[in-house]
Amino acid sequence: MGPHPYESLPLNLAGYAMASYLLVAHGLMVWKAEACKEWLIKLPRHRSAGIYTLAVGMFWFWLLIAPEDRGVLSALTMDIGEFNAVKPWLRILVPIAFLGMVLYVKEFLFVRALGVLALMVTGPLLEASFNRDPTTRLLVPIFSYLLLTKGLFWVGMPYTFRDLVTWATANDTRWRILAFSGLGYGALTLLCALFFWNGH
Repeated sequence: MGPHPYESLPLNLAGYAMASYLLVAHGLMVWKAEACKEWLIKLPRHRSAGIYTLAVGMFWFWLLIAPEDRGVLSALTMDIGEFNAVKPWLRILVPIAFLGMVLYVKEFLFVRALGVLALMVTGPLLEASFNRDPTTRLLVPIFSYLLLTKGLFWVGMPYTFRDLVTWATANDTRWRILAFSGLGYGALTLLCALFFWNGH
């Protein structure tokens, strides 16, 4: 087997993806501040969004443990070392866990699903920036570890997302600081991806 697709992901491509998210999300926070605040306040208990987001996150994880002889479905299959023996069980348990969460998790399903998706996103970002030049690549793992930490909290303690939204939306100055900080981080990431990360 050759390198995993994550390991072949160019640093500049990861930078473009990360910058796009940061610029679009925080740009909307500036341009449509009130609409974004209302949307974020309602989002933790938006059940339909939770089901779709969870489906994406769980299917993505399933692709990492998929059988190796299923063509396109096997494109992301990875070696998980000593846990390879439990892959067949995980392929069954992941769909069961998805159905169980959809049927029985009534509170904050979206937040838990967002946490799962956040954990999945950090994998390719960290691989793209691992042991690469230049030093500015650290913009990617800094963002990734922040996202990883938030994802763990959102899965295990989903009320922290609600509390964060309440804190962020309670003060206009605080909201603008967060929005422009995200825009600045996104712009810096985009500049680095354009001028410093090609070929890495």
